[in-house]
Amino acid sequence: MTLNDFSHYARRRVDDYLTQNLNQYQPASHLQSAMAYSLFNGGKRVRPMLTYAAASLFGKANDLTDASAAAIESIHAYSLIHDDLPAMDDDNLRRGKPTCHIQYDEATAILSGDALQTFAFELLSDSKHQNTTIQLQLIQELVHASGRHGMVTGQMIDLANVDKNIDIDELEQMHQHKTGALIRASIRMGAISTGAKSETDFAALDAYALAIGLAFQVQDDIIDITSDTTTLGKTQFSDEEANKPTYPKLLGLEGAQALAQSLHEQAITAISPFGDAAQPLVELANYIIGRNH
Repeated sequence: MTLNDFSHYARRRVDDYLTQNLNQYQPASHLQSAMAYSLFNGGKRVRPMLTYAAASLFGKANDLTDASAAAIESIHAYSLIHDDLPAMDDDNLRRGKPTCHIQYDEATAILSGDALQTFAFELLSDSKHQNTTIQLQLIQELVHASGRHGMVTGQMIDLANVDKNIDIDELEQMHQHKTGALIRASIRMGAISTGAKSETDFAALDAYALAIGLAFQVQDDIIDITSDTTTLGKTQFSDEEANKPTYPKLLGLEGAQALAQSLHEQAITAISPFGDAAQPLVELANYIIGRNH
């Protein structure tokens, strides 16, 4: 299966699952419209792809794999809505479309982000899965990755360091929380959903996740200055103009590109023990380094 084939497979599965579970409550129709606007706005579904790729190492994707992929994408969408708000990054474009607070209004955007966050745990805790032990493991993974131990702390560090000089270690710590934690959870939850239990396997997946999570952000920083607004789907130089710390700013463009390549090699090495079964994860690592938007 090519990366393109795998992308279509993962996108179809997660989008179908999100669609089936979202518009179920009539009093929330306007809220659900805003939630759907941000969930289905052309995202590449990288995190769900990682979930399905990790799941495939240990078994066949199942309902809990789908719930995991959908929950992670819901958390990701909520974080982007809030990131774009005037009080945070103050962005008007996301993936080439008006951001949620521009398309609707600021209050609706805040509430739809709040609702997407809780929707993620609604999906994972649903009694229809009838597997409370694994459901609790999945919920704990996502809680840890998305809250004060993960993404939200990363966002806080990011906002606290605008117009400040931080070193490379502090920048890495920020991105391990802001981007890396949810990527790690995507992979671990996929594995958990299909029965992975070996600490050795999880250690290999964590090493892969650490490398591609950081590579993802390094590449983001690179393309913010090497791609134009149309290709990016958001305003070019947005991080630079906000005077945020970035890898090219600290390492230079060539230094950042060299770091991305080194992280890519670390990721491939980490999952080599899985052999041919890890090919989707290899292809995703290649994509993360090769993308231009």
